[in-house]
Amino acid sequence: MSQLVFDDDLATQLEVLYRTGDVLRRRRLVAEALQAAPRERVLDVGCGPGFYVAELGSQVGATGSVVGVDASPQTLALARRRTQGQDNLGLVQGDATALPVAEASFDRALSVQVLEYLPDPAAALGELHRVLRPGGRLVVWDVDWSTLSWHSADPDRMRRVLAIWDGHLADPYLPRTLAARLGSAGFGDIGVAGYSFASTQFTPDSYGVAILPLIQRYLAGRDDITEETAGQWAAEQHQLGEQGEFFFACIQFCFTATRSG
Repeated sequence: MSQLVFDDDLATQLEVLYRTGDVLRRRRLVAEALQAAPRERVLDVGCGPGFYVAELGSQVGATGSVVGVDASPQTLALARRRTQGQDNLGLVQGDATALPVAEASFDRALSVQVLEYLPDPAAALGELHRVLRPGGRLVVWDVDWSTLSWHSADPDRMRRVLAIWDGHLADPYLPRTLAARLGSAGFGDIGVAGYSFASTQFTPDSYGVAILPLIQRYLAGRDDITEETAGQWAAEQHQLGEQGEFFFACIQFCFTATRSG
């Protein structure tokens, strides 16, 4: 496994990704699942550039609060700019497996596409259980990357590319075991919903198009993929789009759970 390096360049790419139509749709779905209410305290673990923190801050109102935790100082810098002037929001650098917040101090918690990156997701779930109050609600969103279907006129190259891309995650198939892991961590009322992110249009708002630059950046120089080969792979997707032959689909999973007493 060789994970993404969360430097300034990647932080900027994530900022662009999080503004796309498909990711906006995902934020709406997460907010609906979280059901945050005025006056509640909400924790976002792996908050990235702070989109959820800013939006949930408006949802819980001045008498509520939202705290975002992230390990990357680069993405936290973006989050601070986004949330500047909102007094009910806080941002803290920290690790998902050792959260720098008090026990039973939050009504709601969310973690979107974070656990799949962690070598020890059980430790992160244990921390989420610790910081939620009894009856507190958790939303975890991750992708099972084996559900990915992506058209290419060079299927062998696409298979190589996707196998290498799997290596940027600790567990590219985490949703398969997440319900059981939530139960082991002490959560109850566990639910799951799967959402298809599919497109036949090569548009910037499509999830598949939006992650192209991230994958191309990651690929170059890994295994037998040269920078030129990575560029050719990405260029083919642009060409398929121009020809009306682009196709991308994957399933993303939203898990909900409650901290039992």
